Amino acid sequence: SPYTQQLLTMTANARLAPCRRVWCTLFLLCIVVFSSCATVMAQESDNGAAASAESGSSSSESFKGSEEAPKKEEPQSPKVKQNNASSSDDWGSFYDPNNIFCGKYDCYKILGFDYETWGSAPPTLKEITKSYRGLSRLWHPDKNKAKGAREKFVAIAKAYEILTNSEKRKEFDYYRDRPDEYFQKYGSSVLWTYAPKSDASIIGLVLFILANLFTYYAQRNKYDKVANHLIRAAVEDWSAREGGSTESIEIREKALAILAENREKAIEVAQSNGDTPKKKEKGPRLTSKEKREKEQVELRPICAKLVNEIDDFGAGFRKPTYKDLLVIKMVKWPYYLGSATLWWSKYGIRRMRKLELNAEEREVLTKNAVGEVAWAASSDEERATMVTLELWVSDNLVEWREEQDMKREGLSANKRKQIKKLRKKGSGGDYGNDDDLHLD
Repeated sequence: SPYTQQLLTMTANARLAPCRRVWCTLFLLCIVVFSSCATVMAQESDNGAAASAESGSSSSESFKGSEEAPKKEEPQSPKVKQNNASSSDDWGSFYDPNNIFCGKYDCYKILGFDYETWGSAPPTLKEITKSYRGLSRLWHPDKNKAKGAREKFVAIAKAYEILTNSEKRKEFDYYRDRPDEYFQKYGSSVLWTYAPKSDASIIGLVLFILANLFTYYAQRNKYDKVANHLIRAAVEDWSAREGGSTESIEIREKALAILAENREKAIEVAQSNGDTPKKKEKGPRLTSKEKREKEQVELRPICAKLVNEIDDFGAGFRKPTYKDLLVIKMVKWPYYLGSATLWWSKYGIRRMRKLELNAEEREVLTKNAVGEVAWAASSDEERATMVTLELWVSDNLVEWREEQDMKREGLSANKRKQIKKLRKKGSGGDYGNDDDLHLD
């Protein structure tokens, strides 16, 4: 019946109602779970993008942004303390051994830009500043205590300084592929250095002082050499043939007079003190050689004192003074050089004009021929004789030296004349063994 059919329909609907409620509840739960997951994933994606911007690991294209994703200002996330410092291996490399720019690293790479990939759109000053601020906050040593944070912060500041200076940045870009021109501009010191470094001025000053001391003591040695020779000649009573001179003879005579006077004073002092001279003890008598050696021992200190009183032996053999320092000689060199140049110029002009030698020229030529030592050791009469002999002529000089050798041998005037005649005839002339001659 219709009533029965309606009742069955109501019963079926009542059975289906609980099932429908269960499926609806499950559907709503699925929608809630899916929405929650999507929200969490979106938040994680936003946090990752912010962290990437602060660490500077994104490339220049990430700063410009992708055309597919719209640009928008993200709220700055709270700073997180970095536990580990990132490696600087991704900073690239650059030939800069003198640290003119960023040293061995690429300034662009330090700030997160890639020179090889940006093409014709290099980073602008605004983008460089933005990257610098983010990286400087991240690696500031007051906020980041990781190892190497201070060094990275300094490198980031250096890169920012180079890239924000138009001249430096242009030079940096130019030398990127031109290391040879970098070498030419900044010199060879960029390739090696000497360690330890020494101050060249101090070394020069020390060498200059040593040079002055050397010239001073060289003059002292020159003086002592002549003084010791003169003392020995006076003490041992050398003859002219043995190397003695008029000065050594005079010093010996003075020393003998002083020795005799000292002996007389010693006797007078002994008598004033009431001491009677002791009788000579019997014993072996001294030989003449022993007496001479005893006398030489007594004469040596007296002769040394007399020689030491002589300040200048002539011919440059004198006691050293401040004038012998190298610095004083260097000051005088221009004067000596100018004087010599002027004199020889005048001499050359007079020779070209075929004029006779004047007195000054004769004296200078003679002095140069015989030597400064022989000239200084000669008397005024001997010098006048040398000038008249024209010793600047080689033949005259040879004859004069032979004459001096025979004088030192002690030959008489007649013997010297005979030897000269024999030599002119070509038969020679032996006036003694040549090995025994003592030539100056």
